[in-house]
Amino acid sequence: MPTQYEITSPAALFKEYYARLCYFAFQFTADKDKARDIAQEAFVTYIQSQHLSSHPSAIRNFLYSTVRNACLNAIRHEKVVEKYASNSVQSEIDDTSIMLTMIQSEVMGEIYRAIETLPDACRQIIRMGYLEGLKNPEIADKLSISVNTVKTQKKRGIEMLKKRLNPEIFGFFFF
Repeated sequence: MPTQYEITSPAALFKEYYARLCYFAFQFTADKDKARDIAQEAFVTYIQSQHLSSHPSAIRNFLYSTVRNACLNAIRHEKVVEKYASNSVQSEIDDTSIMLTMIQSEVMGEIYRAIETLPDACRQIIRMGYLEGLKNPEIADKLSISVNTVKTQKKRGIEMLKKRLNPEIFGFFFF
């Protein structure tokens, strides 16, 4: 468990929150590149801020608020640009859906953290199969291994994740 000092260093903050904030932003923008840019900008804004907090929940709230506001601004901008498009993005997002998206981001963060603790082969195969959506034969081709090895590593990885994740979190990701 990182100490409070470790989690407030820019590198530790980035490692801890970047994937979560990208996921959070992606839920609004549906654009991976835009989500990554917004998440990175949130860190830049935090680091450049004159009143840096060292309290983890204040930092988390600042980062999520910054990302949320940037996403809403991006959506508004996109809506102006595409005002005649038939399926424009909603301009108003209620607090409940924002809270749900934050929870989903935290859950995904826990899943990513658990995946990072897997042995290298399992981690790589779980990422390719579940995060990138590749089929077992595609994974086997890319890694130059047999399909049975992919299946075995997936099964092994899932068993390890079941032990490391809360059952609700595990079910959220894998079913």
